[in-house]
Amino acid sequence: MNHFHLHLVSDSTGDTVHAVARACMVQFEDTEPVEHMWSMVRTKSQIERVIQGVAAHPGIVLYTLVNEELRAPLLEGCRRIQVQAIPVLDAVIGALGAYLGLQSRGLPGQQHILDSGYFRRIDAMTFAMNHDDGQSAWGLNDADVILVGVSRTSKTPTCIYLANRGIKAANVPIVPGATLPPELFAADKPLIVALTNDPERLIQVRENRLSSLHQTDQRTDYTDLDAVRDEVQHARRLFTERRWPVIDVTRRSIEETAAAILKLLARRRGEEE
Repeated sequence: MNHFHLHLVSDSTGDTVHAVARACMVQFEDTEPVEHMWSMVRTKSQIERVIQGVAAHPGIVLYTLVNEELRAPLLEGCRRIQVQAIPVLDAVIGALGAYLGLQSRGLPGQQHILDSGYFRRIDAMTFAMNHDDGQSAWGLNDADVILVGVSRTSKTPTCIYLANRGIKAANVPIVPGATLPPELFAADKPLIVALTNDPERLIQVRENRLSSLHQTDQRTDYTDLDAVRDEVQHARRLFTERRWPVIDVTRRSIEETAAAILKLLARRRGEEE
């Protein structure tokens, strides 16, 4: 494994530069960065500490500083110790400014201000937690999206991801022998999306879950291949009967599943308009 030092410098929380770094690093095999996160850097004295840290562990510097008074000493310091500093946002901000005919304000942390979008995300997060795993069925019709599927089809983490995008998402599990809430079938406002998984993969996920709960010695229909196959087939028949769009999460990450749901939601909203 090839290890190297990677310095991530941000005038805000560092989420953006960290996400960009991770998205880029997955393209390189057998390479593992030693990440140094420098967040909330907003003074020249903080820049000096960053330079000292980079000098102690030389490596690539990625930064999302928008204030020129901070960028200049960072670049000068990096030149002095002969390390490369890469501005993550410059190309995008420059292209947007040219297209819009506007000058960037150069204000840090604007994506984290307490605006209506922020409170919408908090509201959506609260909604997802209150309507997780079939809870508060009486409020299902207030959702933007309802996810339905058998146990361990990533319903909860997908709802949390959607909530971070401001989408009110609820999820309802399909449990063998249990009746689905009538509020689910009566809901006419939300987009209802069915999630499914390959039975063998589903068993692996469930066994890992039981292992984390120290219940590996129990043998039940929850992890029996024939029972799980029947469970998945029963759910698929329901999906077909109700004409719910189906997403197979077998080889999808949470982000990919959420992206597919957002596309379905955008299409539905477009048709309604």
